Amino acid sequence: MEGHGILKAFPKVKRPRPNDGKDEPPLKKTSAESTRGTVFQGVTVYIVPAGIGKARCDIFHRQITQNGGQLVTVFSPSCTHVVVDDSVDCQRALRLLKVERLPSAVQLIKCTWLSACISEKRLLDPEDYSLPAESPTIAAAEEPTETIVAPVSEEAAKDALVPTQENLTEMVPEIQEEHHDEDGVSQNDLDALISGIHPSESNQDQTQSLADNPFMPAKWVCSQPSTAKVENHNKHITDKLEPLAKAYRHTGDKWRALGYSKAINALKSYHKPIASYDEACKIPGIGKRMADKIMEIMESGHLRKLDHIGEEVPVLEMFTNIWGAGTKTAQMWYQQGFRTLEDIRTKAVLNNTLRIGLKHYDDLLERMPRSEANAIEKTVREAAHSVDAQLVVVLCGSYLRGKSTCGDVDVLITHPDGKSHKGVFSKVLHLLHQSGFLTDDLVSSEENGEQKKYMGICRLPGPSQRHRRLDIIVVPYAEYACALLYFTGSAHFNRSMRALAKTKHMSLSEHSLNCDVVRQQGVKLVAGTPLHTPAETDIFKHLGIPYREPNERDW
Repeated sequence: MEGHGILKAFPKVKRPRPNDGKDEPPLKKTSAESTRGTVFQGVTVYIVPAGIGKARCDIFHRQITQNGGQLVTVFSPSCTHVVVDDSVDCQRALRLLKVERLPSAVQLIKCTWLSACISEKRLLDPEDYSLPAESPTIAAAEEPTETIVAPVSEEAAKDALVPTQENLTEMVPEIQEEHHDEDGVSQNDLDALISGIHPSESNQDQTQSLADNPFMPAKWVCSQPSTAKVENHNKHITDKLEPLAKAYRHTGDKWRALGYSKAINALKSYHKPIASYDEACKIPGIGKRMADKIMEIMESGHLRKLDHIGEEVPVLEMFTNIWGAGTKTAQMWYQQGFRTLEDIRTKAVLNNTLRIGLKHYDDLLERMPRSEANAIEKTVREAAHSVDAQLVVVLCGSYLRGKSTCGDVDVLITHPDGKSHKGVFSKVLHLLHQSGFLTDDLVSSEENGEQKKYMGICRLPGPSQRHRRLDIIVVPYAEYACALLYFTGSAHFNRSMRALAKTKHMSLSEHSLNCDVVRQQGVKLVAGTPLHTPAETDIFKHLGIPYREPNERDW
């Protein structure tokens, strides 16, 4: 049924398939009765807590042991299953486990597998939920290789993930940020390789494939300035498709959202207005069903599918605009009958992070002018220099890229001597708290190797000032250039840089650019050797592309 995936917000898909705009009927949902018995008999599980949160881990622990399974608190080869958060990829999982690869008998699985097993009261085949042992490779236009697991059923979300209201008070926020240290090529990386192109068969033949394509520029996004973005000759079409992509994202249908996003990117980069159905079908990333929609827009100026977007979409979007609330939380609230922010405020059980996000909902949604971002950075810099006058303090993010407004403020701190940055983090935060500048802590301290990050809410003095999101990151000077590159963005530009590095047997993160990286079937076996990168220009030089000023990275 056309539009069914949006009208029915939470379809349970057995196995994701390549999609060019086709709609798949959801499978029948299962009962949400609580499970006790032998579901996990013979199973030994180690749960990696990163991203899952203590409350959900505790819930999973109880369900596993109550249903005959065994848990281990430290990873060992005796495990049969290692469970990770859905946002964690294979390479990050290995880093968290501190191993180069898993024994062949150990299965690496997303935590939705546990939820589904608990919901259906049986041990499900983990194949549909397992993380591939290799990073996705560049695939043909209609055959993306990334496996995206659809959301579990409504009952599973209620019964397995949050079976009691009390558990909600301990849930870790679903912070919607990509992992800083991922260097694998994800599907998003593939979309970022070249402006608007669709992936070709392999990294090695990608350049040649694009050179043979008369309407796609054979350049990586990170090798060309964002100021040279091509004009969108098909804006009248993409303006109609983008609401559908957004609707699918908010309803948790990542696979359809990806299909629409691919088509939109391809259309935006096409060298002229599309004139026919056959022409649309020839564009990589656009299949026959998507071409039908394009023709409907061209002929009628409208897309009937937009008329069938369910009422849940704007509600889910509103909920996910609460800082700390991701798609799963928004869906859970909708299932519980909440429809307004007042419902969330008065009826939902919220943890501290969600209460903060809700309290400052309007302020955090409003973008701030550059002058305000600059004043926030100045406040942080003065506090840092009162600790050590030699500290380097840089305002990164969209501000450094020259945007007229900023969504939040990212401040990077380091010390040129390579050692005096140690101990600075807590001292700077103490001063900012003491002055009343920092009003709320979202993540008071997140350690990433030798880097430390604070995520919180600040407010400049004055009656009319709004609360703003602020991240403060302290890094060692040896990692400064890579950290500056990462926290400057854009995310699209960064993904392109990481993907390019991988084709050169390198690995790029916010810590370093490593050479001589050894991977086998996409799994990193040898981390390689960090290259000397005292400045951002050195990173570009090592990758063999022209240096791009921050204002040229706004893809």
